[in-house]
Amino acid sequence: MSNEVKNDTKVLKSKRFVVRKTLIGKNQVITFINKKGDEITYNHDKVWELMKETLTKLPCWEKYKSYTATNNIPMILRGKELV
Repeated sequence: MSNEVKNDTKVLKSKRFVVRKTLIGKNQVITFINKKGDEITYNHDKVWELMKETLTKLPCWEKYKSYTATNNIPMILRGKELV
């Protein structure tokens, strides 16, 4: 992942959709390109609020304190304002 400054906000560039416990509360904006070539930008804290009930029950969250998706954003987030 790399950082890019955009409108005084550091945008974290990622190869996949990611939610991490260490990023909660930091108002981090993340951009990634999905398998179809679409660039998707989201605010980590907004995504966390929408997904936290589900994420905290997942084994990957318990073990790694993170959730990733390579191909696209989760269905619960599609069509929502994420920035």
